[in-house]
Amino acid sequence: MAAVAALAFAGAATSQTSASDAPPTPQAAASDLADGEIRKVDKDNKKLTIKHGPLKSLDMPGMTMVFGVSDEGMLDRFQAGDKVRFDAGKMDGKMVVVRIEAAR
Repeated sequence: MAAVAALAFAGAATSQTSASDAPPTPQAAASDLADGEIRKVDKDNKKLTIKHGPLKSLDMPGMTMVFGVSDEGMLDRFQAGDKVRFDAGKMDGKMVVVRIEAAR
């Protein structure tokens, strides 16, 4: 009986994933989002030009730069002049917007 319980416990333990096994999540807490303004939407090249404040997640000061997007749908939701809050990260060696929302 003890052997059956030990096997059941071992099976349950191997089916769980630890935090280190989980893929990193690109989602930032709302307080970590940078303020920005869309300067250009380039649908052909799937890029947004954003004038932004400091990006905490990347330890980057404010500036204007071009970002790729992790989701092409972002390009349809915003236009030049829109105020946004966003976070960016590196994907395949490129800087991309991983989360974006309209500023309130």
